[in-house]
Amino acid sequence: MKLTSEPLPQGSRSETVLRTISKIHSVESEALKWVACPESYSHAFLVSRAEELVDKKINAGEPLAYFLKGQLYFEEGWYEDALLQFEQSKDIDFQSMYQLGVMYYDGLGTPPDPKKGVEYMKKIISAESPKARHLKFAAAYNLGRAYWEGCGTAILENEAERLWLIAADHGNPKASVKAQSALGMLYSATHPKDLKKAFFWHSEACGNGSLESQGILGLMYLYGHGVRKNLKAALECLNQASDRGNVYAKGHLVEYYYRRKFFTKAAEFAKRVIENDDIEQLAKATDCLPFYIAKGLAMAAFYLARCLHLGLGIKPDEAAAKKYYSKACNLDPAVAADLELTANHGRI
Repeated sequence: MKLTSEPLPQGSRSETVLRTISKIHSVESEALKWVACPESYSHAFLVSRAEELVDKKINAGEPLAYFLKGQLYFEEGWYEDALLQFEQSKDIDFQSMYQLGVMYYDGLGTPPDPKKGVEYMKKIISAESPKARHLKFAAAYNLGRAYWEGCGTAILENEAERLWLIAADHGNPKASVKAQSALGMLYSATHPKDLKKAFFWHSEACGNGSLESQGILGLMYLYGHGVRKNLKAALECLNQASDRGNVYAKGHLVEYYYRRKFFTKAAEFAKRVIENDDIEQLAKATDCLPFYIAKGLAMAAFYLARCLHLGLGIKPDEAAAKKYYSKACNLDPAVAADLELTANHGRI
C-alpha cells in the first residue's frame, strides 16, 4: 500500500496562491482593478496576470517571490516549471525546500529521487528557524512514510511509528491528520495487530476531517474490530463517508445491502459507484488512497456481476455479468478472488 505526501501546510491561509497573489497586489495599482472581482475573468487570464505580478516581485529582489511563482505553477500542475522556481529559493525558504522534498520523492516534474526527498524532510525537521516550525508535523509524516515504504531509506517500521506519533501530536487537529490516519493503518497491519490503538487513531483522524479514516472507522464498528460492534455507528460512518465520496465505504455498503438481501438496492447502488472508475481522478478529488479506491470499485463491480448472474434484484444478463466480473478482477484481483471463493462456498 503506497501512501501519499502531505500537502504543503498553509498555516492560517486556506486559499490558493493565485488568490493570495491577487490580494497582495490589490491595493498597489489602479491598473489592478481585476483582482477585486476575479470571478469575472477566465482562469487563464488570472494565472497570466498573477505571473506578471510575481515577476515584478522577483525583479524587485523579494525573496518570497520565487516560492509564490513556484507554488502558482505547482497548483496548476506545471511541475517542471515549479521545480525550477523552488530550486531558486530552497536555501532561503523552507516552504520551497518542503515542496522540493515532495516533488523529488514522488517524481513530480523530475525523475523520482527519494533520497533527496528524505534529505530535505530531515533538514526541515532538524531546523531551528521559526520559519520551519509550521512545516515540521508534515515533514515528520512524510519522513515516516519513507521509512514505512522503504523508499529513499531502509524499511524501519519502528522509526515510521515514532515519526508519525510526532506528526500526529496526540490528535492535534493542526498537526498532520494524515499521520493520525496512517497510525490507524499501521496498528491494523503490524504483527500482532493492536486494533484498539488503530480505532483510537482512526477516531482522532476522523474527528479532524479524514475521509479515509471515516470509512475505515465504519468498518471497525461493523465488524467489532478494536471496539464493540455497533451497527448504528457503522452505518452512520459508512453513509457519511460515502456521501463525501469515499469509494471504499461505498463498496462496503454495496456488500452490506447484498448480504442483507436488499438486492435491488445493492445492484442500483453498485451501478452508480462504478460509473466513475478513474482511480487517479477519484484519489485527487477525495484525498483517499488509490489502494482503497480500487478495492471499493472491485467490490461494487463484483456484487453487481453477482446480481446480474443470478437475477437478484435486477434482470439477469449473463454477458453483463461477465463484463463486471472481469472488471472486478482488473481493479483488484485479490478482492475479486476472495469474494469468488466466498461465493463458491455459499456464504454470499
